[in-house]
Amino acid sequence: MLKVSIVVPVHNAGRYLDLCAPSLLDQSIGRDAYEIIYVDDGSTDDSPRRLDDLAARHPHVRVAHQENSGWPGKPRNVGVRLARGEYVQFVDQDDELTPEALQRLHGLAVRNRSDIVLGKVTGTMQGPSSVFKRTVERCTAADAPLFESLTPHKMFRRRFLLDHGIEFPEGRVRLEDQVFMARAYVRAKTVSILGGHPCYIWNRRDDGGNTSARATPPEVYYGHLRTVVAAVKEGTDPGPLQDHLLRRSYRVELLRPVSEPRVLQRTGKALERYFTVVRRMALDCYPPGVRAGLPAISALRAALLEAGRLDSLVELARRTQHIRAHLTIDDIRWSEGGSGSGSVGGPAGARLLISTTITLLRPDGEPLTLQERDGRLFLDPALLAGIEGAEHWEVPDPLDHARGELLVHDTARDEWWFPDADLTPRLEPLATTGHHRVAVSGVTAVDPRTLAGGDTLLPGTHLVWASAQLLGVGRRVRVTATTTEHRPHLPTTRLGAPPRLLIPTWSARDDQLRLAVGPLGHTTTAHRAFLHTTNSPHLRRTARTLIHRLPPSLRHGARALARRADPWRPGRGREELPDRRGAEGPGSPRATLPRHGRTP
Repeated sequence: MLKVSIVVPVHNAGRYLDLCAPSLLDQSIGRDAYEIIYVDDGSTDDSPRRLDDLAARHPHVRVAHQENSGWPGKPRNVGVRLARGEYVQFVDQDDELTPEALQRLHGLAVRNRSDIVLGKVTGTMQGPSSVFKRTVERCTAADAPLFESLTPHKMFRRRFLLDHGIEFPEGRVRLEDQVFMARAYVRAKTVSILGGHPCYIWNRRDDGGNTSARATPPEVYYGHLRTVVAAVKEGTDPGPLQDHLLRRSYRVELLRPVSEPRVLQRTGKALERYFTVVRRMALDCYPPGVRAGLPAISALRAALLEAGRLDSLVELARRTQHIRAHLTIDDIRWSEGGSGSGSVGGPAGARLLISTTITLLRPDGEPLTLQERDGRLFLDPALLAGIEGAEHWEVPDPLDHARGELLVHDTARDEWWFPDADLTPRLEPLATTGHHRVAVSGVTAVDPRTLAGGDTLLPGTHLVWASAQLLGVGRRVRVTATTTEHRPHLPTTRLGAPPRLLIPTWSARDDQLRLAVGPLGHTTTAHRAFLHTTNSPHLRRTARTLIHRLPPSLRHGARALARRADPWRPGRGREELPDRRGAEGPGSPRATLPRHGRTP
């Protein structure tokens, strides 16, 4: 038996097949271990010819042609029935797999006898997801946030799908992915998550042709969402677990049309139409325990929705859209054993320790507060004043659902990594009597040697962000210095083998913390002077001023010296630092290509 079958539904893919196919044809698991099954769903362009050409040239490619069914569900089901692999991996026609994806996913699956394996998703259609924060060997929908990842771009044990009759709805069915995943998640006994290595590259098509982007009338869309809710209920008993699994669709799909920005973008009959549809579904489909477990502002929206207060929802959205996260850096330093002098070649083992506090601010810039009255806490009266039905909104547990974390964004490869953190939510009293705010604070340890899924950070620029969920408001914010004049000075350190330099700097435009990684080059005196100068804002400004004041003949020579000392200069040490997924270092011709810099 083959290890894996890749199933790709195809309809009028055209040139996107030439972008997707190379990533599938030469997987590191070996051509004799897997197959690629393209199911052509009645294409009217040259896709059938392209697919037949692929099959003629590559023995591990198979093609099935069928009449158009109108949606990816039927071709995926056909692919599963044709598959000869122990596991099935779904891939869309305009997406890609990273070179080691099948080998890593299958190894994790076999090790745990997993029914489903989730691989880390990157690309232009995917932002950071805490689902992929860490690799998880074994979990279920009861103890992991699996319902936060409802796309089918995953690996499934074929026998598990067949034994439980888990199939995609066929025909033009919106949310067919969610129906399929809901049925699978509630029946899976073992799910594994590969968070340490990017596997699936979910691309936004440059022609806007992604199926998910097509508009659907609310009656149709929420009719299909009812099917998703029914799938959860079919696989679970009424109670806390079922409420927990249903809470995601209520919070995301149901409240979306009555929250910012959507509720502020529609007016008149269009807005009333959406409101009527989602309110009816809220009353018909969700047990009271679903709403009871929502965080404060989400629970308030749910109460206003079910009470029929559309005007109040609109006004609440106007105010909450301007709530922003406020982050302070309480301390930032290299841990013991790191480079303390800024010189190249400091001792290994350094971690960047970042102490932060994250809170929320109202639109007027004041803290978003909770008011204490008679031992009970109520949501900020200044935020809710004049919103009918929202006054005196009690918050029984303000720390419920509260969390925060720092993220590191590899901008060259569009990958997000989650460093180790110990951020804890707490209730802080304010100077105003009886008022408190929710804050999340603690220390994040950024270890550049292991941050990228156990590997050293690759060459390029890595921006540091913070994300917080407080009182039902989610915000992402840049990790910035308090003021331009008081940016903490952080020395350069050396990483890994082959050696690389990591220079923590602050971006000129936003003062955002960034970690610049590049090859070591020659550790000459000029290099050390350059690194020390570029790492200090004050010295950078002074050096620029001095160079600018030099006579033209000397100015040219000084700039040339600086360029020679620059360890990121194109051509210096590139051959020593290949991307682990085939990309070149920054400054090479391929570094500007999309999709991890891989040649299509």
